[in-house]
Amino acid sequence: MAHNHHHDLDAMGDRKLGWAIAINMLLTLAQIIGGIISGSLALIADALHNFSDAASLLIAWVARKIGRQPADHFKTFGYKRAEVIAALVNLITLVIVGLYLIYEAIWRVFEPQVIEGWMVVIVASIALLIDVVTALLTYRMSKNSMNIRAAFLHNVSDALASLGVMIAGTLIILYDWYWTDTALTLLIAAYVLYQATSMLPKTIHILMQGTPDTISIEEVVRVMESVGGVKNVHHLHLWQLDEHSNALEAHVVIEDFNHIDAIKKALKEILRTQFNLTHSTLEFEITHCQEVCY
Repeated sequence: MAHNHHHDLDAMGDRKLGWAIAINMLLTLAQIIGGIISGSLALIADALHNFSDAASLLIAWVARKIGRQPADHFKTFGYKRAEVIAALVNLITLVIVGLYLIYEAIWRVFEPQVIEGWMVVIVASIALLIDVVTALLTYRMSKNSMNIRAAFLHNVSDALASLGVMIAGTLIILYDWYWTDTALTLLIAAYVLYQATSMLPKTIHILMQGTPDTISIEEVVRVMESVGGVKNVHHLHLWQLDEHSNALEAHVVIEDFNHIDAIKKALKEILRTQFNLTHSTLEFEITHCQEVCY
């Protein structure tokens, strides 16, 4: 029953992602057309940002399906890191988009163009509505997934960007302040780069098999050495398999091999309950051994 419930939740999540991808692709097309007709670079900038979000959702959707594949003899830890790799691809794409927008905005300073304010306001209003709908579709899933959380934050920023484009369009209509379009493009680009660079370190940390931020190696060693019969813990390695799963391996020096089963059971239990380490590999040594004892 639990497995079927989990499967139903996955299927529901996939459907929500599918709807989010479809409406964002349509929005991107509408924004590009509106930006070309109106001459608004900010609208095209928002379209490119929105396209990166749609692509991010698509990559996350594919990665979710790959990540649910069971472990096999090619990937003995499973395929969950597909979502981390997808996050890295999405973030690098965001950096490229942000840099491109800055490049285009700078050129617009030297080659200003007339902008149709009403077209900007109308298309940006539609974009704001769709961004809000997409954010609602992905909000619940964003709590447990790095990929979906990034996409959710992107949609929120898209909503803010669309609101900003509406303001710029209004200022153009009222005061002919065409410079606001270029200024807003630079702000959107800066925000895109901020989002990407703020999430890149964590993504790279996981792919580099970094220690989980919430676990202290010193604390793990102290707790393991507090178990009866354990004299010393060394050569300890702790890393993240994916966003939610951590692994540990260590050498454990014990006093008596006759109690190895009880000590191993106690260590496994304490690692699971106190540190949520469900995968641990322990190699045992005895105090009088000069080399590793098997």
